[in-house]
Amino acid sequence: MKKLINSPERLLAESLDGFAAAHSDIVVLGSGRKFIRRRELTPGKVALVSGGGSGHEPLHNGFVGYGMLDAACPGQIFTSPTPDQVIEATNAVAGEAGVLFIVKNYAGDRMNFEIAAELAQCRTATTIVDDDVAVENSSRGAGRRGVAGTLIIEKVVGAAAERGADLNDCAAIGQRVNAATRTMGVALTSCTVPAIGKPTFDLEADEMELGVGIHGEPGRKRVKLAQADSIVEELLTPILNDLPNPAPTDLLLLVNGFGGTPVSELYLTYDVARRRLERRGLRVARSLVGSFVTSLEMAGCSITVSLLDPETTDLWDHPVRTAALRW
Repeated sequence: MKKLINSPERLLAESLDGFAAAHSDIVVLGSGRKFIRRRELTPGKVALVSGGGSGHEPLHNGFVGYGMLDAACPGQIFTSPTPDQVIEATNAVAGEAGVLFIVKNYAGDRMNFEIAAELAQCRTATTIVDDDVAVENSSRGAGRRGVAGTLIIEKVVGAAAERGADLNDCAAIGQRVNAATRTMGVALTSCTVPAIGKPTFDLEADEMELGVGIHGEPGRKRVKLAQADSIVEELLTPILNDLPNPAPTDLLLLVNGFGGTPVSELYLTYDVARRRLERRGLRVARSLVGSFVTSLEMAGCSITVSLLDPETTDLWDHPVRTAALRW
């Protein structure tokens, strides 16, 4: 294992110190390194708090700032943040308008944010993100993972909160965007958790994992490596089959790298996906390309398609100032 670290035990703490120092004009590191919060809070607005295991950077810390999150709670690598982290972050940013939790659909994340909601001394609501179509279940939400669609929800709800939407409206907008968003990913290599010191799973040189999770969880199937055109088709087909509105409409297309994929390959993937969507009568009105929700150094990417709701489309025009995204 080759990593730019001093020790696995100190990795998160030292990384958080570096992040807070590098972006000290935007964020503040909370006491005990339990959370990252905005340096300048907007009085009177709904506060947005999210978080999850580290190793997915820039999610979530990189999206703390104006127009997106007010605070993020970083757990250990691929490990949910603890309830006390969430509670302290909530107390640090809460105002009279209340706090919205944006939570990826993993058992640990949901449980710990639920505990924090019960103990919080302010009004709270929760939006669950479950955009990963690789996990098949009869009722959406029971088992689907929250992946790159989290970024889209944080962007749209962050804009709504900045514009003065109340807690119930922010939660409803988050749920509406989640319902219109689908993601699926492909891994070309595994990743290595520093504390474990070996790859999470093994792939042969001519294999890839379709539908992989952002923690290296198994996907839908392991197949032979193919050209980008074929890979994109394998990802887009289940996404489009699962979207609630198959009629021609405007959409957002996000191509997200998992941490070890060159930007040139991400743009190639975007172009293939865009052309295929347009042949189906769908217009790509918004685009994002980059490594936003990663899995350490995993090579591969995910594709996210989000149908643009006319009632929330203008929220994409609201400015953002965070460490990882300027809009």
